[in-house]
Amino acid sequence: MAAKDDPIIIKKYANRRLYNTGTSTYVTLEDLAEMVKKGEEFTVQDAKTGDDITHPVLTQIIFELENKDGQNMLPIPFLRQLIAFYGDQMQQIVPSFLEQSMMAFSKEQERFREQMKGAIGKSPLDVMKIATPIKALEEQTRRNMEMFQNAMRLFMPFPTAATNAAAAAAPEPARKDVPEKSGDDLQELKQQIAAMQRKLDTMS
Repeated sequence: MAAKDDPIIIKKYANRRLYNTGTSTYVTLEDLAEMVKKGEEFTVQDAKTGDDITHPVLTQIIFELENKDGQNMLPIPFLRQLIAFYGDQMQQIVPSFLEQSMMAFSKEQERFREQMKGAIGKSPLDVMKIATPIKALEEQTRRNMEMFQNAMRLFMPFPTAATNAAAAAAPEPARKDVPEKSGDDLQELKQQIAAMQRKLDTMS
């Protein structure tokens, strides 16, 4: 029997139906989305093979949400750049960076919500102070983007697919032999990203 704190097991059958073993009921992708929003941990398994298919199911949930009117969150430039990183040398660090950025953003969001709750019942002047945490959220997003761009410049000696179009229109510079980045360089970049994350933690 699963422990209380263990993730709930969701089984996916060949007919695409999803079964919540915790509640012994069939659920939908929308139900899983609500579980995520409530902070409920779950893993999705193929009912026949037992393989963990949580990642593709969560990706499918995002696809469904993005296709609902008025719910688009992922801007086209971001999607283009993300696609360009697949198969690129940067693919190794992008997941870690995105995860850390979202964690830092979530901390700022939670602090904003707490201040919103504290403003209920207070004077209009106190409520106007809500603009401060909103600006903090915007500043956090700006810092995350700056760190990501800096990480790209640190690691990439050549333009990626995301910048090929702009590079084609510019005059071709004199070529220089640039050594390929080694595993030590990748490790150093990971350490730099970790250091930036620690700095974010001290700001939040």
